[in-house]
Amino acid sequence: MIFIASTTMGLESIVKDECLALGFKNIKVFDGRVEFEGDFKDLIKANIYLRCSDRVFIKMAEFKALTYEELFQNIKSINWQDFIDEDGEFPISWVSSVKSKLYSKSDIQRISKKAIVEKLKEKYKREIFLENSALYSIKIQSHKDIFIVMLDSSGESLTKRGYRAQKRVAPIKETLAAALVYLSKWKADEVLLDPMCGTGTIAIEAAMIARNIAPGANRNFAAEKWSIIEKNLWTDIRDEAFSNEDLSKELKIYASDIDERSIEIAKENSEKAGVEDDIIFEVKDFKNIESPAKYGVMIVNPPYGERLMGEEDIEELYRDFGNFCKKKLAKWSYYIITSYEDFEKAFDKKATKNRKLYNGGIKCYYYQYFGDRKNGYKN
Repeated sequence: MIFIASTTMGLESIVKDECLALGFKNIKVFDGRVEFEGDFKDLIKANIYLRCSDRVFIKMAEFKALTYEELFQNIKSINWQDFIDEDGEFPISWVSSVKSKLYSKSDIQRISKKAIVEKLKEKYKREIFLENSALYSIKIQSHKDIFIVMLDSSGESLTKRGYRAQKRVAPIKETLAAALVYLSKWKADEVLLDPMCGTGTIAIEAAMIARNIAPGANRNFAAEKWSIIEKNLWTDIRDEAFSNEDLSKELKIYASDIDERSIEIAKENSEKAGVEDDIIFEVKDFKNIESPAKYGVMIVNPPYGERLMGEEDIEELYRDFGNFCKKKLAKWSYYIITSYEDFEKAFDKKATKNRKLYNGGIKCYYYQYFGDRKNGYKN
């Protein structure tokens, strides 16, 4: 089988690295997705272990269709009966069509649903399907007349780890927070600081990475209710994930925010994630922070224009933040994500490199400032 790990644009290479680390085969990278081959065990591992993917799909088919009849026949030719139970629910939950002759999403949805029903009729010998059992959500996307048909095994997005019960304004997605940590190349023996941590997502994801806590081990997935996958496979792989957790390291992660309620929520979230002993949370303005070490790594998602503040306030904040970094964290490495186009000017320092990323659909840049790293390591 071919599986698809979908991802936010800009994170494909990180998801590819994750897939390589999990031992998946024949990995291919495309815009917004990474494909790999495997069996149901690999599908379960992808859902439980991947930190930066949004969902894991089974790739049911890829074909060209220029007419609705071609679409119908191609959809009908898929072996839906091998996956969907007689009482399974099978909505066409998401359709996209870009630069294709078949552009009506509602028509694609209606015709595809009809084709699947016709296919299932052949096996189950019935005219009406109640659709009152396990969920088999179907996604169809078309680009330049090429259709990709996918079956969603995840259900809720993989960014829903289960630890973030409460949110504040404009939280960063867990998948993106994990990606920021990976891109910083932070190691567990280095000091980590997030001086505008909000509800603590970056610090929590860093601690989970350091502890090797699988992000999906404590949540459920749509495919767990599919009869085609043995229940004990889920149990075995979860048990394996729990046994691989590393509780031996001593972590030095510091996270603070000026908002008291955000810190209260951050502490609650860290407890749910099982890393409450690994992060020191404080209510503090970043200007009042004293450097916890001579060398370290700072990863931060500060407020920016589209989210929280006006132009003048943003510029002043980043200017003050730049002064703080020069005075208090002179030898540190900084990693800062923002959509503010004039960030480097306000911060008063050009980044060593930057990378375009998307945070909740907002185009951002991840500004990376390479400082001195422990044992002489530099990015």
